[in-house]
Amino acid sequence: MEEFVQKFKRTAKGNRYEERPLIKELKREMNVMIRRKLMEAKRPSTSIKQWYECATNLNRHWRESR
Repeated sequence: MEEFVQKFKRTAKGNRYEERPLIKELKREMNVMIRRKLMEAKRPSTSIKQWYECATNLNRHWRESR
């Protein structure tokens, strides 16, 4: 997920998407399980920066628990 987020950030930097369309695109491209967990959270992320951080953290915890 960390590598995915870094690649996504580089791609996003070159386009003109604003916050909401960028989040929508991130959700569309990310791992389905992680996306579902993030969307079902008690306090869903509201900014692209939060999505990056939460996705990376969730993936880290998921990998450690396996």
